[in-house]
Amino acid sequence: MSKIQESLDVILKQAALPLFFHASEEVSINVLKALYTAGVRSIEYTNRGKEALSNFKALVALRNAELKDMQLGIGTIKNAVDAKAFIVAGADYLISPGLVPEVAHVAQQEQVLYIPGCMTVTEIIQAEHIGIKFIKLFPGNILGPAFMSSIKEVFPNLYFMPTGGVELNSENIGAWFKSGVVAVGLGSKLITKEFLEQKNYTEIQNSTEKALVIAQSFKK
Repeated sequence: MSKIQESLDVILKQAALPLFFHASEEVSINVLKALYTAGVRSIEYTNRGKEALSNFKALVALRNAELKDMQLGIGTIKNAVDAKAFIVAGADYLISPGLVPEVAHVAQQEQVLYIPGCMTVTEIIQAEHIGIKFIKLFPGNILGPAFMSSIKEVFPNLYFMPTGGVELNSENIGAWFKSGVVAVGLGSKLITKEFLEQKNYTEIQNSTEKALVIAQSFKK
């Protein structure tokens, strides 16, 4: 099995992809441990601050030592320089807020999964033309499940995942899956600012367990 297919399969099986960033290496490590304990085997760490690369290296070290079946993706990748740096650091896959051809090129060279963010049919077509199979619908709360329902038949060979504003409840997550997505990205609604400030890793674990149950109940 290719590395790309392996990364894709883990996300498809999991059906919910947690994503987070924290400037503290210690907090980032403890969040990863909580997610792993909850049953998560693939996460997106977001490249949102100057500490992101060094923190990500610490997460990779933890994964290699203790969590060997965990896939570590890196998000908010907007250029080839960052893409290469995080791949060298051990990223299993790359995610962008938009479609970035130079990042797609790096991913193809390195044979890692690339998930670009798209908001229009034109962007999705452009992604499909360069060989992309997995699309992040972003921002999900602006597009909504109705957008996915409207375009699904136009792109029968692509996988879709909304990120941004997905609510942690059966109604919203269920609506997304019924519209045709294969997974949902869960950020601040799951790993909340309050949980991070309070270092409430138990509640992060509990919320994640709930999210996985909800998402997997709607998975086809």
